[in-house]
Amino acid sequence: MNKKYLVGILLLITLTSFNTFGQSAPIKIALEPLTISGLNGLQSFAVGQHSGRWLIVGGRLDGLHQRQPFAAFGVDGINDQLIVIDPVTQQKWVAPLSSLPTSIQEQLSSTNMEFHQEGDFLYCLGGYGYSPTKGDHTTYSNLTAIKVSAVIDAIISNNSFLPYFRQITDTKFQVTGGRLKKINSEYYLMGGQKFIGRYNPMGPNHGPGFVQEYTNSIRKFSILDNGSSITIKHITSYADSINLHRRDYNAEPQILPNGEEGITMFSGVFQPIVDLPYLNSVTIDSQGYTIDNSFQQYYNHYHCAVLPMYSASNNEMHNIFFGGIAQYYDDLGVLVQDNNVPFVKTIARVTRDASGTLAEYKLPVEMPILLGAGAEFILNRNIPHYDNEVLKLDDIATDSTLVGYIYGGISSTERNIFFSNTGTQTIANSQIFKVYVIKNRTTDIDKLNEQSIGALHMQVFPNPNDGNFTINFHLSKMSEIKIIIQDVKGKFIENATIKNLKLGKNTYSKKLEGLVNGGVYFVTLNTGTEKVTQKIIVEN
Repeated sequence: MNKKYLVGILLLITLTSFNTFGQSAPIKIALEPLTISGLNGLQSFAVGQHSGRWLIVGGRLDGLHQRQPFAAFGVDGINDQLIVIDPVTQQKWVAPLSSLPTSIQEQLSSTNMEFHQEGDFLYCLGGYGYSPTKGDHTTYSNLTAIKVSAVIDAIISNNSFLPYFRQITDTKFQVTGGRLKKINSEYYLMGGQKFIGRYNPMGPNHGPGFVQEYTNSIRKFSILDNGSSITIKHITSYADSINLHRRDYNAEPQILPNGEEGITMFSGVFQPIVDLPYLNSVTIDSQGYTIDNSFQQYYNHYHCAVLPMYSASNNEMHNIFFGGIAQYYDDLGVLVQDNNVPFVKTIARVTRDASGTLAEYKLPVEMPILLGAGAEFILNRNIPHYDNEVLKLDDIATDSTLVGYIYGGISSTERNIFFSNTGTQTIANSQIFKVYVIKNRTTDIDKLNEQSIGALHMQVFPNPNDGNFTINFHLSKMSEIKIIIQDVKGKFIENATIKNLKLGKNTYSKKLEGLVNGGVYFVTLNTGTEKVTQKIIVEN
């Protein structure tokens, strides 16, 4: 599910500081389209694989949901089939869920399930969809275990797959839009929400009404599975209503600076006090979690396909994000803030260096269209990788290596369609892309997003504004700050020095009179070591 309501303006951001603006790319990414005849588009699904073939479960057959409660998440967009795809032979097979027990059918036709494959078993948790049994939309409180190899074989041979599904119920698994990952032998169910009823952008008390409860937590547990019975042992739950209030985001397996496995939660929606994505990240290890406010991720805020890679020789962790939806995008070298949170083409890299410092880079390649939200990266398991499916970058010897595939996701005709969405402006994409890593013959320069490592973290609210607005910014050390507001001709509207500020978050509010409706103005913050300018458009 997406935003409850949207506000709109474009803020063009220019950042000047004393850092370098680019980095020689450690690798080059290339995409090659692959079309399989008769394959439907799909988004926000679960996937497992065996011997190079994929088992696709759940998800939506349509694009971005509509705003009207009667039209959002309709039954005609439910994926009520299991899909097997062989990307090498370019074949696909399908089988209806109808032979399974009703409770399994309903959960496995839902969207935004959390899932993880362990060995031959694909574990699917939660998910949101219409339940004929309840006569309403709901978030399921089930864990379903699927024996991937047997189900794939049964679908291809047109045999029964009923024996290869098992299901249990646990209210702590009643989550949609979260992420399920594993560190060593323990599972982590991170973020997400419980949503009961029909989506309504006007809120829970309008129209048919709904229940929406963010988990605000990381739920830690173990699965004891002997192939016949499943036992869950809940271990720890970390609760944090400020930092873990996230859903529909990317959580990726990591190799941490100490060489151990971890997970990083990147961005997500929505912040508790403002209806915008998070820009910071959360890193989880076997001992707990840490909030990284020194890093800000400006691209790829919603769940999209992500390729995680680790270089042991450099102790660098790279995460490549493919398109999707984001509050920011790059336009001819200028960072654009769009609080409508539009569809984007951006392919970006977030790299963690040996000291644990994160930085964001825009790659010179983009998605071919506005595409990527709700897509999945599916690893080529013939490529060397760690147990948590982080690719071993140092072990890639060839110049051009097929490391995996991107399937599905939402494709949009325009950046911002939410208010005008009639169900025709977006579709679920059926195109598959082969993903190649090119190592030894790249001269590409990945553009550093300076603001991702800057200290000011400047944002302007509301958007749009009538000359009455607030600037939020962050100070990492005590200093005064200059705030300058100019029109397009350079005339000073405001030129002030603000003193007696505090470390951390600061707020500056201003009401300017006599501004021209539709006029363009520039707001600049300058600490002496860092300078940020945003272009704002005034609308009365």
